[in-house]
Formats: sequence, structure tokens, C-alpha cells
Amino acid sequence: MSEQRVTTDELIVLLDAEGRAAGTAPKAPSHHESTPLHLAFSCYLTDDAGRVLITQRAHGKASFPSVWTNSCCGHPAPGESLREAVSRRVATELGLRAEALTLVLPEFRYRATAASGLVENELCPVVRAAAAGELRPHPEEVATAEWRDWDACVKLADHPSASPWFRSQMEWLAPLGAPATWPAAPPELLPPAITW
Repeated sequence: MSEQRVTTDELIVLLDAEGRAAGTAPKAPSHHESTPLHLAFSCYLTDDAGRVLITQRAHGKASFPSVWTNSCCGHPAPGESLREAVSRRVATELGLRAEALTLVLPEFRYRATAASGLVENELCPVVRAAAAGELRPHPEEVATAEWRDWDACVKLADHPSASPWFRSQMEWLAPLGAPATWPAAPPELLPPAITW
């Protein structure tokens, strides 16, 4: 697989309060102290042993640098399905293929403020996928990536180095047990701005 290029001119999908598309905007300038509600996703990649890929965000990231979090996060492009967005970002950030995608938390939403004052404000469906291929983290996106068993993932949620969205998602995911047991959620529960 050829190395994926990290683009700096991505567009994000802006949302109204009901999760309907309300326009687009450039990603980087839209994240500030008053970031508008927009569409995102979080992905948890698993391996054949049932472990989860946990990543540390690159130290130079504008948004929440150096925090430990789930495998991959991103923003669906305008007109892109959730599965397409997950596959694209997993390849770009980690050099992996995302297979057997399962929608887990279609309605997850959070708002968090970084130490810099930058705000994340996202409707952020959560997806589980099986990882395939060779792990090759992109240095502009990922500082470190580690396969961890589920108990270690649950413990990470209590650590101050964990991202705020990871901690919030784990309030929902930890009671479901190991990722292999997570039930599939109906795509109809996704925000209207995105298709499965």
C-alpha cells in the first residue's frame, strides 16, 4: 500500500442541533474557542487476539496533542459515507485496512476544551473494525500505537493522559464487555448528515 498523504485543506460537515448537514467549512480554521458542531467519528481497531489498537496523538497536533486515545478519529468529507471515512482515515493515519466494520454508538456526541482553549464539538459515531495489513503510523498524526487487551483499555479511561472523548466513550463501551461482544447498532440512528 502506498503511503497516504495528510491533507491540510479538508472540509468538515457542519451540523444543526438535530444532526442535519448545515454547510461545510475548512477543518483547521474551524477548530478554535467556539468550534461549531460538526461531524466526526471514532474507530476502535481490533486484532485476531481481541486486542485494541490504542494510539497517542502526535505531539504537534493542534487539537489535543499527545493524549492517548482510541485507534483512529476523523471527519467524514462532504458526501462521504461513514464506512468510507473510517477506511480512508485508518489508511492515512495507520497504514492499515479497516475490515468488518460495525456501527456501535451511532449517536455519540461530546464537547471538550483542550489546554490551549481549542474546543472540539462533535457528533461522533463510534465504529469497531478489524485491522488488516502492516501497522505504519503516520508521524504527523500518531506518536505511538500499541495493541492492548481490553482490561488495559478500560484502565486507561481513568488516566489523565486519556482523551476526553475516549473517557466519555468508555462510559458506554466498558459495560458492553470486550469489543467482540459489542452489539451492532441500527444505522437509522446515525445523524441525518451521514449514511452508513
